[in-house]
Amino acid sequence: MEKAKQQKTMQVSKHNKNNPGNHSHKKSTSGNSLRARLIEKPDYYDYSLVAAIILLTCFGLIMLYSTSAYTSTLRFGDDMYFFKKQAAISFVCIAGAMFISLFDYHILARFTGVLYAMAAASMILVRTPLGTVSNGARRWLKIGPIQFQPAEIAKIAVIVCLSYMVVHMGKKMNSLRACMTLGGLGTFLAMLAYVCTDNLSTAIIIFCITAGMIFVAHPKTRIFLIIAGTVILFVAIIVLIIGQTVQKTDDFRLNRIVAWLHPENATGDAAYQTIQALYAIGSGGFLGRGLGNSIQKLGSVPEAQNDMIFSIICEELGIVGGVILLILFAYLLYRLFFIAQNAPDLFGSLLVSGVFIHIALQVILNIAVVVNLMPNTGVTLPFISYGGTSIMFLMAEMGMALSVSRQIKFKAP
Repeated sequence: MEKAKQQKTMQVSKHNKNNPGNHSHKKSTSGNSLRARLIEKPDYYDYSLVAAIILLTCFGLIMLYSTSAYTSTLRFGDDMYFFKKQAAISFVCIAGAMFISLFDYHILARFTGVLYAMAAASMILVRTPLGTVSNGARRWLKIGPIQFQPAEIAKIAVIVCLSYMVVHMGKKMNSLRACMTLGGLGTFLAMLAYVCTDNLSTAIIIFCITAGMIFVAHPKTRIFLIIAGTVILFVAIIVLIIGQTVQKTDDFRLNRIVAWLHPENATGDAAYQTIQALYAIGSGGFLGRGLGNSIQKLGSVPEAQNDMIFSIICEELGIVGGVILLILFAYLLYRLFFIAQNAPDLFGSLLVSGVFIHIALQVILNIAVVVNLMPNTGVTLPFISYGGTSIMFLMAEMGMALSVSRQIKFKAP
């Protein structure tokens, strides 16, 4: 009996030795589960984008102080007047962007209509007693102690609204009707920006964001390239006709075009700012005069801390400083491109694509104006130019992009 039991034990031991998987099945399953948890990465957060935002903001604050110290001393008796206001709102808005990034960006889909209506209504209110005039333009809305440019809301509204509509339309995006609907929504806000706030540059940006997002969402590209080429050709012909036929006019926008084509012959203030900006860039040379040593900022370049700040950067830091700034912008756009490519769904990808288009447009338009590649439009340089409303809504867009980045997941190969 005892011998039989020993033989049975030996058989079981031999069976387990020959089949180690049976003996350690529970341990193996537990090990695979642990390995899966280790391989699967946690929610992604684009700290590189955060670093780019902070670097650009700090660079902008340094240059803002250098550019505006003389002017703010003359106007307000405080060389840090512009710097302090911009620094305070910048760091508050960076914290706000971090806070916004904690929320699920899909919440925006629920408030698409409200955001669109708010943008349209706020621009209409500029024409009421609530609208205020600053620097000769009625573009601000003042509600109690808060003053802002409602056209900036329209930029976010068109990004969110078109992203939602594209997802909602799905395969219908192939149709002309869908493109016309999206184009109509964006063009309506652009027209309100132009008519109600008399802000052509913002209207152009809103329209270009609309066109860019439709281009990104539509499966066909050839038709868009044909349309873009036709529009560019048409605009070029109109500009040439204006340059050949118009010599003097009371329309300040036509004056800007004429001054752009022939700045050396322009009279009055039409080309003054552009010419002084070119002097600043030329005098800076390759390495610049040195931080704080600009001459053109001492009144020669009007409102240098706003849309002409790039010219002072080139004067003080030279071409090298200008190129470094462009590299920072390129890296910021690269991070946005990365997030858009790896977004977990189409809605998130389109949101970040819209933000990418907006920032790229403003950087290109601002620098093109400063170096006289296009007529003066009054577009600010993102994160660098002075302006509380601009930085506030830019940071809101950064918060949206970071919110999308938090939901990126990378699968193990």
